[in-house]
Amino acid sequence: MKLIGLDRQYPQDWIRVITHICNLFFEDSKVARKTMVADLDVTFTYEVEPDFTVKTTAVLVEGNQTFTSEFIQPYEDEGTEREANIRLKRAISHVLLDTLEQLTDLHQKWGILTGIRPTKLYHKYRQAGMTAEAIREKLIKEFRLSDEKIDLMEKIVERQLVTIPDLDTIGEEVSIYIGIPFCPTKCAYCTFPAYAIQSNRKKGRVATFIDGLHIEIEKMGNWLAENNMKITSVYWGGGTPTSIEAEEMDALYETMYKFFPNPHEIREITVEAGRPDTITSEKLAVLRKWGIDRISVNPQSYTDETLKAIGRHHTVQETIDKFWLAREEGMNNINMDLIIGLPNEGIEEFEHSIQETEKMQPESLTVHTLSFKRASEMTHNRDKYKVADRPTAEAMMNRAKEWTEANDYVPYYLYRQKNIIGNLENIGYSKVGEESIYNIAIMEEVQTIIGLGCGASSKFVDAATGKIEQFHNPKEPAAYIMTYADSIEKKIELLNKLYKS
Repeated sequence: MKLIGLDRQYPQDWIRVITHICNLFFEDSKVARKTMVADLDVTFTYEVEPDFTVKTTAVLVEGNQTFTSEFIQPYEDEGTEREANIRLKRAISHVLLDTLEQLTDLHQKWGILTGIRPTKLYHKYRQAGMTAEAIREKLIKEFRLSDEKIDLMEKIVERQLVTIPDLDTIGEEVSIYIGIPFCPTKCAYCTFPAYAIQSNRKKGRVATFIDGLHIEIEKMGNWLAENNMKITSVYWGGGTPTSIEAEEMDALYETMYKFFPNPHEIREITVEAGRPDTITSEKLAVLRKWGIDRISVNPQSYTDETLKAIGRHHTVQETIDKFWLAREEGMNNINMDLIIGLPNEGIEEFEHSIQETEKMQPESLTVHTLSFKRASEMTHNRDKYKVADRPTAEAMMNRAKEWTEANDYVPYYLYRQKNIIGNLENIGYSKVGEESIYNIAIMEEVQTIIGLGCGASSKFVDAATGKIEQFHNPKEPAAYIMTYADSIEKKIELLNKLYKS
């Protein structure tokens, strides 16, 4: 951990920005209180000149070493109070990043960007009418992005606009996320709503959760039908939606098709079958019955020892067998996930994983980089898990890029996370034409996503202003069972506010 000494007291939102930048270089960092002895001391100066130019400097001192940086950025107007604050925080980030790069000799290819959705920023400038050249110049000058990352963003944005030609107007429709909060076991890196299904079934929570979900689907479907709202995509996530029994899945899909308006006009329906140990012929038959052929079968790794270490109770062979079973049972669009940086895995193990993937050629492959999520078991017991260092993680990501290009996959969405190894990213690749509409919609925040079920987050997007209001269903099944009626009422209230005002 690094303690960062600052020259004065800054607002809390500035402290968050400073901490995020420092965390790109150090495993953990905190701003030191007055009584603490800091590892690094940073002094900032900043001013806005009469012509609206922002001038900022930073002086960073560690021991007998001193590093300095200056950043000057002109603007055309004064901007709102909020915009002025953002400009100053961005300038502070710029000079802080520069001094830390000098100190550590680490170059951050994502520059000062620490948010989840970098391509959303690219779309913002594109929609404002900027050329690709102007966007590149802005991203380099104001955000310190590398050409490599801008190239990646350009490819992804281009693919998204082919996949969803009406991306800029899709806000007139909505998508639906449905969360099933059960899994066979919980993985060590996971913070999603995922509860052991057998113990919850014994307590009666699985059946009562499903009863509540039927009602939530019905009520939300009625509102959508009454208000003539089109549904773009439906995504069944969790947890693992295929943890429940085949007849329970069948009944839920029947309710979906009965109450969602114009179900046969929905562009895409996806069901995560991420845990291979939940996939059976009976469940695949249910999917086929309802015309659903887009699923995930997620190996994460093709090393049995790794699967045991992270708490997944399936074997590599079971992943392979269930993939081919799903293919035989008519699943024509299968996604697979791999994770870079899992415990005790290096380049050799990752190479083995992609070679096994090559034999199957799934329609899409999502390459995640391990992130130490605050609430995960892996984070709470970090000393127990030896993970890849930054150069190794970068080498694995570069190998994924080479392999996907060689096997005719294109990148079509990406997102980043706090505490991600090597300050890298998660990239979704697909065969051309097999991209996930839902993944693009939720990552670029271009439309309202209505969340149903446990732990489901709803995002109410005002297409005209871009303003987003969120509502979260309870994560725990017991809490959901007690409050789903209130959640339905609140979501309908927010929908009425957004679409009837």
